[in-house]
This record gives sequence, structure tokens and C-alpha cells, in this order.
Amino acid sequence: MPEEPRSQRQRLGTELRKLRKLAGLNGYELAEQVGISQSKVSRIEAGSAVPTIREAGAWARAAGASDEVLADLVGRTEAALSEVEGWRMALRHGLPQLQAEVGALEANARRISNFQPSLVPGLLQTAEYARRVFTLADVVGGQDYAGAVAARVSRQEILFDEDRQFEFLITEGALRWRPGPPKLLLAQLDRVGSVATLSNVSLGLIPQDAEATAVASHGFAIYGDREDDGEPFVRVEVIHGELTVSDPDDVSIYRERFSRLGAAAVFDDEARILLAKIAGDLRGKGSSGR
Repeated sequence: MPEEPRSQRQRLGTELRKLRKLAGLNGYELAEQVGISQSKVSRIEAGSAVPTIREAGAWARAAGASDEVLADLVGRTEAALSEVEGWRMALRHGLPQLQAEVGALEANARRISNFQPSLVPGLLQTAEYARRVFTLADVVGGQDYAGAVAARVSRQEILFDEDRQFEFLITEGALRWRPGPPKLLLAQLDRVGSVATLSNVSLGLIPQDAEATAVASHGFAIYGDREDDGEPFVRVEVIHGELTVSDPDDVSIYRERFSRLGAAAVFDDEARILLAKIAGDLRGKGSSGR
């Protein structure tokens, strides 16, 4: 038996595909009437893309759907454009598999913009830092932490692909957050500084004493310039699950927030000086026995 679609976007895609077939339309005919590409029709039906409210309405009208079906599809689309998936569902195949799924999203994006106010982003984490993050964040329990760490480290190979661009904004508080002894964080800071030397990586650090240019509500990652020509989307990790934001207007809000946060950040030599200061403070704590 095929597995039931797990996400709102997958269920929406299944319903839209059924509607198109019942209307006797092929993908090209439907695309022409909705005003989108045939490839986007395929991505929507596969659950890898979400239509806008306008596109969903046009799809329903092209297929001759009733007003009741139209209203249902609009509701499904609204849910899919801002969807939260709980960790219990997301982890049903285990933490290593979830890391592989995130890696697939990263491999499909030519530009990733990541803001973190509380910890070092996964693409920059050392293996031991990652292991401790997994154990501290696990709300489900019983996960394969070793496999998850291996999968996360494997994801980081994409940083060395010069055809991709990575933008990281990290607060000083996130860099000082310590999930283990000082030596663990010292190694992590060294890793951050090392990755920052890559030509396709932009590292901005937001000092604690910098004047605020935006509210740092939570971390988020924007996946843009997708290789499948799909629309940009945002992923936000929350305590009980993960939010995927696909509505273009909402994605624009995150882009604007990323830009405003970046206005308070330091880069290049100033960022290296801040990393060195945090490392110096840590070595002072280590020598004092704290």
C-alpha cells in the first residue's frame, strides 16, 4: 500500500491532481488555463510546491469545480502555505532520515539565507556540538543520535559547492550558548571562522551591544533560487515542530527581516575580532575553573 501523504501540501497536490484528471485535462492544458508553467503543475501535484490562492482558484475553475469544492481547495491552500508539522510526524522515520530530507532541500537551493539567535546553524556545527544539540532538543526520544550527526556532517559538504551561496546571520548570544564544556565551544567557534573564509559564504555576526535594527523573534532559513525553478520558501523550527512558509507575501516579510537584521551585523575582519573575543572570554572561564 502506498504511504498516505503526510503534509498539507502533499494532500493538496493529491486533490488537485484528482480534480484535473476528472476534468479530462492534461498538465499542459491545465497550466495554460491557470497561467503557470506545466512544470509547476507537476511540482504542485507532487507536493513539492504550493499554489497561490489565485492559482488554486483558477485551477478549480478550469476543472469546472463546484463552489463548495472551490472553497475547500482555497482552505487547503491557505493551510499549505503556512504549514506546521509536529516533530512526532516529522521523525516517524527517524532523525537521520529527517536530516537527509533537509539535505535534499538544501541541494535544491542555490541560495540559502539563515538567521540564528540561539545556536550555531546546523550547516556550521561540529559533530560534537551537533550531538549535544540533538540530545537537548529531542522532544520525542529514542532517536539515533550517531546517525543524525553523521547525516548532518554529510550535509555540510554542500558548503564547498562554489555555485551555491550561503548567508549566515548569527547573534553573539547564539555563539556564546554553550551545550558543553568550554573546549567544545572553542572548537565550534574555530569551525565558524574557518567556514567564513569560503568565497561563497557570507558570515554576519550581531554583537550584543549593537543597536537593534529588528526584533530577533526566532531563527529561520530562506531557501531561494531553487534548481527546480520552484518558488522560495522559509523553514522555521519551533519547539513542537517545524513551520514551512510558502506564501510569496510572507516569504517577502522574512527577506525584509533578514535584511534588517543584517544591518546590525559585523562582517569580515570585525566578525573575526568578535569571534576571537568570545574565544578569549571562554579561555578565561576555563582557566578560572568555571
